[in-house]
Amino acid sequence: MKNSKLIWILLSLFTLAIIAGCGGGASNKPVNVNIATATTGGVYYPLGNAMAQLFNQKISNIKSSAQATAGTPQNILLMQKKEAEVAFAQNGVAYYAYNGQEMFKDKPAKFLRGITNLYPNVMHIVVRADSGITSIKQLTGKKFVPGAVGSATEINSKEILGQYGLDYKEKKNIKVDYLGYSEAADALKDGHVDAILIAGGIPTAAVLDAATSIKVRVLGIEPDMMQKLTKEMPWYYEVIIPKGTYAGQSEDVRTVAVANLLVVREDLSSDMVYQMTKAIHENQPTLVTAHKAATDIKLQDAYKGMTVPMHPGAEKYYKEKGVAK
Repeated sequence: MKNSKLIWILLSLFTLAIIAGCGGGASNKPVNVNIATATTGGVYYPLGNAMAQLFNQKISNIKSSAQATAGTPQNILLMQKKEAEVAFAQNGVAYYAYNGQEMFKDKPAKFLRGITNLYPNVMHIVVRADSGITSIKQLTGKKFVPGAVGSATEINSKEILGQYGLDYKEKKNIKVDYLGYSEAADALKDGHVDAILIAGGIPTAAVLDAATSIKVRVLGIEPDMMQKLTKEMPWYYEVIIPKGTYAGQSEDVRTVAVANLLVVREDLSSDMVYQMTKAIHENQPTLVTAHKAATDIKLQDAYKGMTVPMHPGAEKYYKEKGVAK
């Protein structure tokens, strides 16, 4: 009888050891973190790659990588399908997604949570300098690149051109060619299109590329249109592209920008998101080496333009630093 009890105890301990061993192995498995960005010619992609490398260096038990995408709408859909954990997003599109409006009417993204505001996404409407086009209203009948299909830039194009009565969705008074940033710059250089819209930090690679190959003009937004646009869609705000930013740009250009956000799925652990938030804000100079736009990532501006709830892990970090709302 005693031997039977001893055997039962030993078997039980052996079983528990196996279970504990399996559990320990599972906990040590790195967590995959995919960062959804945008096309390679913008700012999201190089900055996302830098963030992925930073996370891998500063956070234990993580395997992070960046993915090129069509931009914010696709990023949110990837998160919805649990194919991305972190994403770059324009705040206006994030607002639509979280509240189930516009293209997200049938699939609201209530899982979206914020990590931080990043930098302004500045709208660059660019034409060839020899085109004679000096105003957006002159794009009537022209061929225009609004961005890649389903991208946030394409949404920006629809909203901004709409203020001028230009409607390419209904094929009324402007022709379009859907292209990513690099392809758009090439099409402008080759004379295949008349104008392109590039949304990104200052400076943006695709605009730099076009401006160094041909003479270009960056179009401004007139004061009355600026007032109308920012009143109807308050996530837009006025910014200036300083003269000399691009080759041949002899004057300041008044345009609009939206806030770029770094967002995350709500199901990521608070500790993981805390570590991500800490890594970004405490290693900002490293991100600046990837792109100058990261200069605008500031701790005190973390909540600026945030149109979705902040993740508790990020909020914990901001409370420690005294910047939480």
